[in-house]
Amino acid sequence: MRSAQRSARRALAGRTVWTVNSTPAGGGVATMLHTLLPYLRGSGIDARWVVVSAPPQFFAITKRIHNRIHGHVGDRAPLGAAEGAVYERVLASAASELAAVIRSNDVVILHDPQTAGIVGPLKATGATVLWRSHVGADRPNALVQQAWDFLLPYLAEADAFVFLRPAYVPRGLPAAPTGFISPSIDPCDPKSQPMPDAVAGAILEYAGIARPSETRTPRTFTKYDGTEGAVGRPAEVTRVGQGPQLHTNRIVLHVSRWDRLKDPAGVMRSFVQHTLPIADAHLILAGPAALAVSDDPEAAEVFDEVRRDWSLLEEPQRKQVELVCLPVEDLDENAAIVNALQRQANVVVKKSLEEAFGLGVTEAMWKRRPVVATRVGGIRDQVQHGVSGLLVDDPTDLAAFGLAVGKLLHDEQLARRFGRAARARVRARYLPDRQLSQWLELLTRLVDGSDPVAPMSRPGVP
Repeated sequence: MRSAQRSARRALAGRTVWTVNSTPAGGGVATMLHTLLPYLRGSGIDARWVVVSAPPQFFAITKRIHNRIHGHVGDRAPLGAAEGAVYERVLASAASELAAVIRSNDVVILHDPQTAGIVGPLKATGATVLWRSHVGADRPNALVQQAWDFLLPYLAEADAFVFLRPAYVPRGLPAAPTGFISPSIDPCDPKSQPMPDAVAGAILEYAGIARPSETRTPRTFTKYDGTEGAVGRPAEVTRVGQGPQLHTNRIVLHVSRWDRLKDPAGVMRSFVQHTLPIADAHLILAGPAALAVSDDPEAAEVFDEVRRDWSLLEEPQRKQVELVCLPVEDLDENAAIVNALQRQANVVVKKSLEEAFGLGVTEAMWKRRPVVATRVGGIRDQVQHGVSGLLVDDPTDLAAFGLAVGKLLHDEQLARRFGRAARARVRARYLPDRQLSQWLELLTRLVDGSDPVAPMSRPGVP
């Protein structure tokens, strides 16, 4: 690590590393950047983070691209010349602003479909431009190729590409060095730092997620800057009754954006139809406030669909299911609530139809939580079936998923064994030192002219 830091400082001296994405919070890319950027700067690299601002029409198009790269039709609207014109017009403004501050010796890392359209304009500054894709499909179909046909012309001038998994590399990608880096979690940040059980309970009770008790434990945590913070905003909770009582009621937790590919409605159906009949537990479906993620225009619509399905459940079932919208005004506070939720859960689930990587799985595994998830995307790289969790092959098999959850609720010894193995798996593969070393060596090789793919073939990446 220290050798990589020294080499990167020498190679990048006098250069700025710009990283560009489309939202400061609410998704895996933002979470990853919150982790990576401070470590880059702490290594002596002038690393900066820029967020592209755009109107809803732009994000409707990029969400369409996102869904189709995952092999799903999404909103079924077209992805043609008219959409390309909107995409280019919005990004022309962003490219103009960035080009005014980027120098010819700088390095730019662009993230995901929202930024592909500025590869060419930023290359015109003389900078080195790398495009990083976090999305893809295990089984490419015509929809996947349609999305890539839209994006590939914008990527022609990129100096290098980074993907999460080899399966995500599209047919027809321009000839440039291409490698693979998995994200990581930061065990020091508010979402993953150690948290006493009593503090986690106090946070969830104050947020209105768990049933109130007589506890007077402070709901404090350490913020990312090292200062003390306290949870001061409640969550928006949809439920019947008072919710689960901690340490008495068992909790099954699903945390994600309100996204159809995360299938929160399917999680709920699986739970009430196949887990509740064999195991008494509460399901918490949690995500950010539905209008809080700027680059995800479908979130509010998906949440409304889930809430409608919840309202149609029989009352005894509704009493066992909570829908939770977490506050996002303070990102450290939001992270602390997620931390508390994961630590109080008996089982954490991720029933994604498609998944790029699944940092929520990594976070839960680090906290020794047993995980039940679908065998898709980066989840299959993280969870070893029968060793550190349970994987369900068919994301649409509600019975198999619900019964797997019930199995871990019943067998606490197995759940604890999975939890210990899960933490060891994350410690070995998904902590910042591995990711930081790969990025430092990649950036060094990009600017000194040697093969930039070499550092991306180490253990810890697919």
